[in-house]
Amino acid sequence: MDIQEIQRVKNQWNIVGSDEALGRALETAVAIAPSDLSVLIQGESGTGKEVIPRIIHSRSLRKGGKYLPVNCGAIPEGTINAELFGHEKGSFTGAVGERKGYFEEADGGTLFLDEIGELPRETQAMLLRVLESGEFMKVGSSRVQKTNVRVIAATNVDLEHAVATGKFRRDLLYRLNAIKIIMPPLRERKGDIYTLFRKFSSDFSERYFLRKVSLTHDAISLITNYRWPGNIRQLKNFAEAVTQMESLPATPLSDRIELDARTIARHMPEEPEIVLPVPTSPNAEGSMSQNDRQMFIKALLDLKQEVDRLRDIVENGHAPVRELAPQEEPEEQSEAPSRTVENVPETPLTMKEQREEMILRTLDKHAGNVKQAAAELGISDRTIYRLIAAKKGK
Repeated sequence: MDIQEIQRVKNQWNIVGSDEALGRALETAVAIAPSDLSVLIQGESGTGKEVIPRIIHSRSLRKGGKYLPVNCGAIPEGTINAELFGHEKGSFTGAVGERKGYFEEADGGTLFLDEIGELPRETQAMLLRVLESGEFMKVGSSRVQKTNVRVIAATNVDLEHAVATGKFRRDLLYRLNAIKIIMPPLRERKGDIYTLFRKFSSDFSERYFLRKVSLTHDAISLITNYRWPGNIRQLKNFAEAVTQMESLPATPLSDRIELDARTIARHMPEEPEIVLPVPTSPNAEGSMSQNDRQMFIKALLDLKQEVDRLRDIVENGHAPVRELAPQEEPEEQSEAPSRTVENVPETPLTMKEQREEMILRTLDKHAGNVKQAAAELGISDRTIYRLIAAKKGK
């Protein structure tokens, strides 16, 4: 498929981005649309998996039939069979009449089963039968019915792992996985992040008559290097929030506003910068083992000693006097009293204060260069910008 055709698909379905992996996913969807092959779409939550089955249906021979999307994860386990395959009157409490299921309703069309990994094992067996023979029975019925439905499934979990742990049928995975389409996460589409931000911000500003938001180079770097665990959905919410909070009403003389990294940092989602070790085998109370607890306490003490040493160097120009080992003898004191560990005034710092102090010292070391300081500390630029904004606001 040529580039022009891919672009026409993007324009038709309002898809933004030039990422190569995204292009491959769209190209595959268009290529297999005319067939009746089952399709499995894999990708994290928020990556836009739901647009792929719509593209396939619109370009298939079934486009005149119904297209029904079903979120399997949103249907209670006790009613999922009745929802998918229908039920007879009186088949269970609350079944006051006969009801068609999605497979019967979508006969001749396309059924999109999102979050397929959430299906109970019993339902998986019934789904496998439909895929192989087109046959199903309503809940409470002994009559076999036929349906002609193309099934497109999607998942944000590793179905191979689900098979290995007994949560998903291997034969069903093979049947669904005739064609696999992978939607890339946003963190792997770095070149599209700012483009998407501008699109979402522009749509929001037009809706509420606000100035369109653009970002400085530092601000672009800030949002590009964030991982966006919620993917496109999270970025959209972020772009709309920034536009609402930071933009101004549009006027004939000014319809744009530029925001810097410090401003953007105030709205960036929180993310953990330090991950503490978690015990793999908790004791009966569910807490850390004694060995893990001792290692954790030692790590905290080592960190505090290092921060105290660095603070003393900064404040007094020398390292604090170390404690003597048992076999060492103290040197003869001069007339001037020496500065000892006992007479050094100590102001306990919280973990947050210690961390902020380390960041500020490193930033000063690199003459205010945020990127270099962040690289040395192993943290994100956003963390430093947020700290600077907080200090400035005090």
